[in-house]
Amino acid sequence: MPESDGRWHAGRVDEITGARQWRVPSSLPAAKLAGAVLLVALGVLFADGDPVRLVVAVLAAVTVAVWAVRDLVVPVRLAVDPAGLTVIHGFAGRRLLPWSAVEAITVDRRPRLGLTSETLEIDAGSSLHLFGRYDLGATPEEVAAALRAARPVR
Repeated sequence: MPESDGRWHAGRVDEITGARQWRVPSSLPAAKLAGAVLLVALGVLFADGDPVRLVVAVLAAVTVAVWAVRDLVVPVRLAVDPAGLTVIHGFAGRRLLPWSAVEAITVDRRPRLGLTSETLEIDAGSSLHLFGRYDLGATPEEVAAALRAARPVR
């Protein structure tokens, strides 16, 4: 989430557990819900008596609304503490990856349409966990640096 000076923060610290967490920016679910309302409005506007158009618009709006609800129900996508990393698993579950299971923490950069996208990759051997800027509320590079710094020395 951008701070007042426009920079992204490097994660929140949970006061109780001391874990550092990265979460979806609070403006993102609001934008998704507004998009769902817009889809229904456009469906009503352009349906022109055709129920199929309206049903497709409502189905698309429901899909976007469910996506927004996920962001509201489980806003924390990644957390780190001395035990390891807690990542989102499935629609709204969590999974603890002990430090011994984490093989690599990298940032993948890919140019696409003149822009560069960054993805945080956490390789846990049998699973790969991917996070973008809007999953974390921070740049993947900052989060990767914080995770590497929090990792106990082997």
